Amino acid sequence: MRTLARRRSRGTGPLALVAALLGLLLLLAPAASAAGGLDDAAATLKQGRVYVDPAMTGRFSQSQADALTEKIRKADKPIFVAVVPAADPYGAQTIFNDLRTKVGIDGAYGVWRGDQFQARSNPEALPTASAERIAGAAFRSHPGDIDATLNDFVDTAAPQVKGHGVNSTTGGVSTAAIVVPLALLALAGTGVFLLFRRAKKRKEEQRQAELAQLRQVVDEDITAFGEELDRLDFNPGAADADDVQRADYTHALDSYERAKQSMDAAKGPEDVKPVTEALEDGRFALATLAARREKRPLPERRPPCFFDPRHGPSVQDADWAPADGAARTVPVCRADADRLAAGQDPDIRTVPTEHGPQPYWNAGPAYGPWAGGYFGGFGSGGLLPGLLVGTMLGSMMSTPAYGAPVDAGSGYEGGDYTGADYNSSDFGGGFDSGGDFGGGGDFGGGGDFGGGF
Repeated sequence: MRTLARRRSRGTGPLALVAALLGLLLLLAPAASAAGGLDDAAATLKQGRVYVDPAMTGRFSQSQADALTEKIRKADKPIFVAVVPAADPYGAQTIFNDLRTKVGIDGAYGVWRGDQFQARSNPEALPTASAERIAGAAFRSHPGDIDATLNDFVDTAAPQVKGHGVNSTTGGVSTAAIVVPLALLALAGTGVFLLFRRAKKRKEEQRQAELAQLRQVVDEDITAFGEELDRLDFNPGAADADDVQRADYTHALDSYERAKQSMDAAKGPEDVKPVTEALEDGRFALATLAARREKRPLPERRPPCFFDPRHGPSVQDADWAPADGAARTVPVCRADADRLAAGQDPDIRTVPTEHGPQPYWNAGPAYGPWAGGYFGGFGSGGLLPGLLVGTMLGSMMSTPAYGAPVDAGSGYEGGDYTGADYNSSDFGGGFDSGGDFGGGGDFGGGGDFGGGF
C-alpha cells in the first residue's frame, strides 16, 4: 500500500505543477487587465477577446464583452473591438494606429472611445471606407448604447470581412493562456510551427509568381509611356512655351519617373497599383499639355480608355458587349469610339496567361491592382466592378472587399500577422471632439466619411 501511494504521489506531481501554473495564470489575468492601457488592450485583442478598459465596465460589462467575443469567435473573422475612455493613453488621433501596430494582425478594428465609435481596417480584410460606414451606421442606429452599437457593427461587418479569426476564448480564459504552459511540456508545437511556416512560404511563392506575371505587362506600359514622351515635340525653352505648359510637361516626366521607381520597389502584386496610378496621371498631364498648345479647351478628367489604358484618357462613353456578354457603357478613346461606330472591334489590350493571350479582364485576379490603379480613382469604389460584370476580374471586384490589394484567391486576406508592416494611412485620422460621424451621416471631404476623419 505504501508503494502504491508513493507511485500515485510521483504520478500526480506533474499534474499538480500544471494545475498550479494554470491557477497562477487565472489569478494574474484579472490583475493584469485591471491596469488597463494599450499593452493590455493589445494583449486581449491578440487572444480574440473584446477589450474593455476598467474605466468603462460600468457602461459595458464583462458579460456583454464575453457575449460579443463569442459572436466574433463563431463568425471566425479578424474583427477586433475595444471599449476605452476618452483619456490617455488612448489618444484620439493615434489609438487606431497604436492598436494595429501592437496587435500586428490584419483585420477590422472597431473602437468605442468615450462617447464615440469609429472603425478602421486593413484593405486585405475590409476596405477602410466600408469599415467607417458600417461603424457610422451602427453608431447612429443606437445612440449612446455601446452594447447594441458594437453588436450591430459585428453583425454587419462579419459577412464582409475576409480572413479568419484568431484564437478565441473559453470560459473567460484565453485558449492561449491554457495552451502556453502545456506547450512547454511537449514538442507538438514544433509541428504546428512548421505547418504555418510552410503555408506562409506557399503564399509568398504564389505572391512572387503573380508579381512576375504582372511585371512584363507593367514594363510594357512604362515603356509605352516613355516612348510617348520621346515622340513629344515640345521644348520647354522655346519662345512659345509658357509656365503652365512647362508645369504639365514636368508633371508628365515626374509621373514617368515615379512609375519606374514604384515598379523597381514592388515586392508584391499589390505594389503595382501606384505604378499604373502614376501612368494614368502622366497621360492626363500630356493630354492637358496638348490642349494648351493647340489652344483647345482643357480636357475633362476622365478614366483611361477601357479597352487599353495605354490609349490615354477616354473622350466619351460608348456601348459595347464582350463575346457572349451583356452590353454595357464603357469609357473609350477617340480611335476606339470610331472603330465601334464603324462596326469594328476595338483595340483590346491582351496579356499573357497560361491559356495564351487574353483580354486583361479575363487574365485572373492578379490584375486587380493593375486595373485598380488605372480606374480605381473614378467614381465610388472605382469603375471596373460595373464595367466588368460577367468577367473573371469583374467577379473578383464585385466582392465586398474590392479595393484590397489582391483578392482571396491570391491568398491575401485579413487575419495574417504582419506586425507593424501595414499602410498606416488606412488607420489614420481619429476621433473628433464632436462625438459623431459628420453630423447626421453626411459624406464629405472628397469622399471620406464626414466628421472626425
